Amino acid sequence: MAPRPNLGLRARLLFAFALLCVVTAAAVAGGMYVQARNAILQRTQDAAVQAMTSHLEALYPLRSPAPGPAELGKIAAAVGDRYSSAVAIYHELHSPVGPPPRHWEPGGNAQIRDPRVIPPGLRQAVAGGDIAWQRVVWQGRPILIIGAPLLIVEGDRTTRVSGIEVYTARSLLPEQRSINKLAASAWLTGGAALAFAVVLALLATRGVLRPVRELGRAARLLGKGEMRTRIAVRGTDELADVARTFNNTAAELERHVKQLREMEADARRFVADVSHELRTPLAALTAVADVLDEEAARLPEPAGRAARLVSQETLNLTGLVNDLIEISRFDSGVAALALNEIDVAELVRATLRVRGWSEQVRTELAATVTARLDPRRMDVILANLVGNALRHGEPPVSVRLSADPHWITVEVRDHGPGLDEAVLPHVFDRFYKANAARARSEGSGLGLAIARENARLHRGDLTATNAPDGGAIFTLRLPHDPDGGPE
Repeated sequence: MAPRPNLGLRARLLFAFALLCVVTAAAVAGGMYVQARNAILQRTQDAAVQAMTSHLEALYPLRSPAPGPAELGKIAAAVGDRYSSAVAIYHELHSPVGPPPRHWEPGGNAQIRDPRVIPPGLRQAVAGGDIAWQRVVWQGRPILIIGAPLLIVEGDRTTRVSGIEVYTARSLLPEQRSINKLAASAWLTGGAALAFAVVLALLATRGVLRPVRELGRAARLLGKGEMRTRIAVRGTDELADVARTFNNTAAELERHVKQLREMEADARRFVADVSHELRTPLAALTAVADVLDEEAARLPEPAGRAARLVSQETLNLTGLVNDLIEISRFDSGVAALALNEIDVAELVRATLRVRGWSEQVRTELAATVTARLDPRRMDVILANLVGNALRHGEPPVSVRLSADPHWITVEVRDHGPGLDEAVLPHVFDRFYKANAARARSEGSGLGLAIARENARLHRGDLTATNAPDGGAIFTLRLPHDPDGGPE
């Protein structure tokens, strides 16, 4: 199904106003046109019938029951005038409608010289003794045809002679021109009304849409974090109520956001302070843990196992504190880059070699890829990605380095089951672990979050996807020069 066109509020209001105007103007103009047309035609028709009746009364009574062509011509000439032409028809007496006329004599200025111009229905009505009329179009011209029978005196009575009929034809062209002028006036009136309606609609939509646009602009600013955004309230109508409601909502939202920001700042400050305070005792604990680790092999089994456990947990706690300190630097905005021109392939090899992963990880590194990077932060990113693949994926784990004129790309991939679709959106969240059963694992849940923050500090990004044939792929994209590379 094709999508429905999305018309704006202005377009819908204009369409509604225009449609209402067109319908109203058409109804009013159409009604006036029909009434005026009927009145014009009725007045003309009544005048023509009255004139013909007066002319016929001047001929009564007709003394000859069988008029010849000359007398029929006189009758037609007497009935016709400057506005209409006439024709007299005589039929045999025994037929009310009869065969074709035996005599057909038009008047001197006659327009109906052809008998076919008279409709058969009109002929039948006149032959029945009635005065009848009908509007017809003959050769493209509108004509009013009126027919009437003639009377004859028989003794002391005046009776109808069925064989003598008189028809007059009056042109309706003047009336048609008047009606056409009325139609043109109706169209002009409708067009003027439509233009007026469009102007009114523009004025109305301007008054309605101004506060709507202000509301939309304020909502966009509010969505971007401008919590002090407010709308000017004008009037006391429904739109003013909406503006007041928006202002109240924005004020309440600003208060809540301010509280949340203060609480977040307090929490970050608390974490940073605690992390820094723990560094000194942790340094002492690390020294003790090193001694315990060295002596663990010579201690009795329960004591040796406890010494190794204390040493390992001390190392885990030290790593967690260091990660928290690093996160606090990102949150406070004091993290900075120490950029150097480095060989990226050599940096990858050094990261793997220092941690003893060179034999476990396959590499596909493009030669002569240099970039201005922070070596320490790049080492943190690579160590987190490769360590995560080794711990939670399955071999073989591979690192691939490629580059184009603007970007360098590092892909770290394993061949395990990959990441669950529900995990992908949260894989870089702080303290997030896909498996709740690993809550006591050696990882802090901050490694991938720190890796992404370091990537963004380089004006790059870090993403995670699943390979089509299985396994997770972490892709790091960095510009060759964070200070001058593309955004």
